[in-house]
Amino acid sequence: MLTIVSPEQCSIVPQTAKNVAKAFQDYLRQSEMLYFDEPTHLGYWQTLTVRTPDAGGCMAVIQLHPQGLTQPEVDNEMKLLTAFFLEGAGKECGITSMYLTFDLARYRTQLNASYHVFGDTHIHEKLLGLTYRISPGAFFQVNTLATERLYSTICDWCDVTENSVVLDICCGTGTIALALAKRVKKVIGIEMCEEAVEDARHNAELNGITNVEFICGRAEHVLKNVMRGMHRSTELIAVVDPPRAGLHPDVVQAIRKCSMLKRLVFVACNLKQSKENVLYLSKHPSNSVPANGFKPIRAVPIDMFPHTPHCEVAMLLERLPPPKLSDFETPQSKQPASK
Repeated sequence: MLTIVSPEQCSIVPQTAKNVAKAFQDYLRQSEMLYFDEPTHLGYWQTLTVRTPDAGGCMAVIQLHPQGLTQPEVDNEMKLLTAFFLEGAGKECGITSMYLTFDLARYRTQLNASYHVFGDTHIHEKLLGLTYRISPGAFFQVNTLATERLYSTICDWCDVTENSVVLDICCGTGTIALALAKRVKKVIGIEMCEEAVEDARHNAELNGITNVEFICGRAEHVLKNVMRGMHRSTELIAVVDPPRAGLHPDVVQAIRKCSMLKRLVFVACNLKQSKENVLYLSKHPSNSVPANGFKPIRAVPIDMFPHTPHCEVAMLLERLPPPKLSDFETPQSKQPASK
């Protein structure tokens, strides 16, 4: 059974976001375009995402099903949205940036993936004294205070020196990479979302940080080449903050094979999905599992989503030393041979 209710009584949703949701409901009621119906796949309006950073501003990202919409029809809807939210009944909700988006991965259409309707092209947030630009399609943690606690924990557990090189895998807009940059020799961030990489590079420039490099690509394709280019004596540390589905198996294998990598901080937003990744990293070496594994040292939950059963978990893993010959000796083999 599915129940749809107003967000007004949801205590963890910012009031600004509630105001935008209410205004958007009013807009839909007077729109000639119907909401999207999942069982029949008819209609247009699918989702509304509202981003309200503590630094100020409010971004609304509206996703539609294309359903054969033409460019003139999209242009007309953008004019109607602009009139309603900048001059009409929706003005008071305070949107400072609006986008229309279409899921081109699921639906065939000649339309663009994203249209800037009005307002600022980006929003900004501050974390640990740094300023970050956020694009509509880029991931950014929703709970700023808890995120600062999480990132402080990550920085402490990395235990870096000025000679350290840090790999930030699934780096998003560069938040963890830039937080670590002032403590280390270099940070290399890897991210598949092109918008997020553009934000990360802009954020480095915005904060005057020059010892970072951001590479756009799937981690399973990029990571091996990055590690091949490093000197064997590199003091290498990795931070992994994967999406809910966890890391691709090829990434986990590449991390495990990299013998110079001695310390790893793994951030899991879904422990069930990340379990297989951590188990593989921690297995004893065998013909099918190369190199020495990692040992979980400590873990701490961070309550990113209060009043819900969900939380982020940060885990510190350290590389186990190579096994000694004595580790394989049995009590009988250690006895002196009889004369």
